[in-house]
Amino acid sequence: MARCVTSEKQGRRIFYGAMVAEGIVALIWAAAAMSFFAGPHGTDGVAKLNEAMVANNNNAAWAVNTICNSLLGKVGGALAILGVVACPITSGDTAFRSARLTIADSIKYNQEKIKNRLVISIPLFVVGFILTKIDFNVIWRYFGWSNQALATVVLWASAMYLVYSKKSHWIASLPATFMTAVSISYIIVAPEGFKMSTAVGYPMGIIGAIVILGIFLFKAKEKTESLGTSSKAV
Repeated sequence: MARCVTSEKQGRRIFYGAMVAEGIVALIWAAAAMSFFAGPHGTDGVAKLNEAMVANNNNAAWAVNTICNSLLGKVGGALAILGVVACPITSGDTAFRSARLTIADSIKYNQEKIKNRLVISIPLFVVGFILTKIDFNVIWRYFGWSNQALATVVLWASAMYLVYSKKSHWIASLPATFMTAVSISYIIVAPEGFKMSTAVGYPMGIIGAIVILGIFLFKAKEKTESLGTSSKAV
């Protein structure tokens, strides 16, 4: 997608639009799944869907294959499944490329030659192959948590940027505080995390979020004062 962008000004429309479109697609799939597995009178769609998923080891690919082939026939089902498969493949390609470029940039390793690209790409492919041997459900849960943690870091960074820009930071720092509590609580309580009880995880998440907010406000105050001093000096 980035190759098609001619100006950074297009970023908001493109990526906001992509997120909206992704949400619409998700809603369509949710509606299709609930209606497909619903009872004889179209009731208990969620319950029936959960039962079907549990019976098939929560295999989303099975659900996609069953729904597509039943509702769209073999040709339509093949096209739908192709779309479902093609999107993750392109995402994987982008992920590997981004990882390669990030590593190369951090170690200042020129990527013009194919040989130099392979030096970084091959180890990444090996890691990717090893990950395919791990239960995908476990990987997906870690991915979900790391994704939220990354979003939290970005929110804190955005909040500090607003401080540097002498603007109100609360539009970013409040969501960052909430997401900090959520991320900490989840990893403490989750089976793939520390497996502690919610009685421990929730308070620790809230306390951690408050502590980080306090540190942020302290640093923000320092920066605001320094910016004020420098502007007076000018």
